Amino acid sequence: MTDRQEPSPYLAGLLCRCPRCGEGHLFSGFLTLRPGCEVCGLEYGFADAGDGPAVFVIMIAGFIVCGAALFVEMRYAPPLWVHAVLWLPLVLLTTIGPLRPLKGLLIALQYHHKAAEGRLDRPAS
Repeated sequence: MTDRQEPSPYLAGLLCRCPRCGEGHLFSGFLTLRPGCEVCGLEYGFADAGDGPAVFVIMIAGFIVCGAALFVEMRYAPPLWVHAVLWLPLVLLTTIGPLRPLKGLLIALQYHHKAAEGRLDRPAS
């Protein structure tokens, strides 16, 4: 590997690129993590985003969609079918769209900060 500077973890994560070189792909499918980077060879075995991306997406999407639905209901009081037509596409857009970049971001930050599973530092008895 060359003496290159590591890319910004935020940029690499949001673009779903390798957190070490910023060039290789992070995913092989929509959310399926590759075994490793095809450019620099970094193994992605350390990566465990868990449910973090989904929690962030749910909170952000819930705030946007519920706020907009409440506003429209209080302001215009449309029939229920209008709510279904308006909010179903918005729910899909605000949940599926940011899920992959947020997972990439959390994995890149995990690599950048050398995050690992918690361990207790106690002497063996």
